[in-house]
Amino acid sequence: MRITVTDCDHESTEIEREVAELAGHELSVTSARTEDEVIAAAEGASAIIVQYAPVSRRVIEALPALRAIGRYGVGYDTVDVDAATECGIAVCTVPDYGTDDVSDHAIALAVALARRIPQLDAAVRRGEWELAPVKPLHRFSSRVFAVLGLGAIGAATARKAAGLGFQVIGHDPAVEPGIVTSEGVHAVTLDELVSRADVLSLHVPLLAATRHLVGTELLRSMKPDAVLVNTCRGPVVDTDALVAALRENALAGAALDVFEEEPLPRDHALRTIDNVILTPHAGWYSEESYVELKRRVVENVCAVLAGRTPRNIVNPAVLESE
Repeated sequence: MRITVTDCDHESTEIEREVAELAGHELSVTSARTEDEVIAAAEGASAIIVQYAPVSRRVIEALPALRAIGRYGVGYDTVDVDAATECGIAVCTVPDYGTDDVSDHAIALAVALARRIPQLDAAVRRGEWELAPVKPLHRFSSRVFAVLGLGAIGAATARKAAGLGFQVIGHDPAVEPGIVTSEGVHAVTLDELVSRADVLSLHVPLLAATRHLVGTELLRSMKPDAVLVNTCRGPVVDTDALVAALRENALAGAALDVFEEEPLPRDHALRTIDNVILTPHAGWYSEESYVELKRRVVENVCAVLAGRTPRNIVNPAVLESE
């Protein structure tokens, strides 16, 4: 059987090829970006592995041999899961490969914002040697670290923030306000989370309900000396609203690893604001996570092709019906 990697911006796909061939499958690698390109590249394939390319209903219905779709990463908003389920196709992701890495990145960004590291670094490079431009700074134990989304990455971030001394609170629709989670996070309502946050760290999936969740209304509910960290999905934040809040000093700063448009355009307003830290969707990366992602995404689709239950599947009803 053939497994087609529709698109991948990694340096190599040798790990994927090794796993596929060990399972007795052929691996082909393409650089499809549009629906038409995906259809042409994956014609006759039993499984596809996708990074950014769209896998719409039209794509799925045009590929009758398809039995499995694997996606590099945690999310699957580029895949029409309903259409895949209707066609009996398993959709697989790797939801936990970067838990440590993304949570580490979120903490690093939060600490850099809280201690104004970029501003201090820039000042020293200019020959300045004073604290006045970054005052006031606060010790972590006096600050509230608020986590929006208490899945694996959010919970890991909360645990690490607590280890640094922050007071940690969290909100998740699946967690009842008032309880304390197994990680020691005090669950609160969304309104309380936002109003108390000194650091608001985002860890939610991109869904219809979370698109632009962080918009003008939510940003206005935050403290003017609070900071925002986003390492989940770019469209969770309304970028125009964030830029306005930062320019109006309604927010003390932001650190973003994900954006509504990637790569971030060279003339984007975020590049001109000095209390913003920008990283190029790098939170997921470590040498360890890189290898794990590539290996497991292929292992998942190979399991489906072999009639086994994969380690991670978005629509398990497909296998149950079989």
